[in-house]
Amino acid sequence: MKASYFLVSIAILLLFFMVELFNPFLKAIFVSVLLTIATSSLTLHLEDKLKKRIVATLVMTIALAALFFLPILYCILSFATFFNQVDQQVLVKNLDEIKLLVHNLSMDFTFLNDFLNNITSKIDVGKTVQDIVSISANLGKNSVKFMFDIILILVFFFFFTLYTTQIATFIRDLLPIKKEDSIILFHESSSVMTVVLYSTLVTAIFEGFLFGFFLTFFGYDGLLFGVLYGFASLIPVVGGVIMWLPIAIYEASINSFTNALIIAIYSIVVISIIADTFIKPMIINYINKKIIKTPTNVNALLIFFSIVAGLSTFGFWGMIIGPAMVSLFISIMNLLKKYSDDFKESED
Repeated sequence: MKASYFLVSIAILLLFFMVELFNPFLKAIFVSVLLTIATSSLTLHLEDKLKKRIVATLVMTIALAALFFLPILYCILSFATFFNQVDQQVLVKNLDEIKLLVHNLSMDFTFLNDFLNNITSKIDVGKTVQDIVSISANLGKNSVKFMFDIILILVFFFFFTLYTTQIATFIRDLLPIKKEDSIILFHESSSVMTVVLYSTLVTAIFEGFLFGFFLTFFGYDGLLFGVLYGFASLIPVVGGVIMWLPIAIYEASINSFTNALIIAIYSIVVISIIADTFIKPMIINYINKKIIKTPTNVNALLIFFSIVAGLSTFGFWGMIIGPAMVSLFISIMNLLKKYSDDFKESED
């Protein structure tokens, strides 16, 4: 047996045990690697300005924490305070009023009568209140896990970013392909992830600001609802609806039909149509052409479906994992095609 075959066999065996060993941290490691790749160009720019790699890495880690950690922490604390102050009797009264409102609405619109009555007949107000109150305990449990994942991601991100050059060089030397091909493979994947990450963050912050600022005029916590809308907007197609629709229903339940109508129209027209349909593609196009050194050629529709698939399969971090896997697969297919063409030419 050749020494190389023996070493490869041992490496595969050890890789299996390494996966088992680090299984609880694999998602955090994978996400942090993708974030490192996606932010590599910005890190290099900061390193040129600040002259030290560790300072640039620290700045990037703090910025990432500010974007993910602090908003989520604020939401958790706000919801914990809200659920601790919930008056169950008032909550039951409000839910009964909403149920009555839906029933009256079905009387006004006869074509919706069967549909709305079928929904209201299945709503048990008492059980619903118990479920809402129990959310507090589940929220605390899940929030602790989510925050722990974020801390792990930030720690791994710091070290991966700090030692990017050494790690990239080591992996590139291990790959059994040409140096220029490995560079193309890295840049293709990096470009797609950078476009997705930057455009997603910019759009989420922009739409969250539009929604939160507008709700302050109705007496709501603009910061809280802006952050929530920003995270909700990460869910394609229905993201914004899960934020403005409950608020509009609540406003209607307290007889503020005008406010409900204004919030619904503003959310649909200004955010869903103007911001999401027209401004978001402009943001993606600007990032792709002006910020990314090597613009990605991956179809925007394919990126969209990869985000949807990633979110449904991997949860919140799937918005990064999905496009990364798709872009890496396409890059590898292109390289295989290139090697296949070279092999055919050599035979001829």
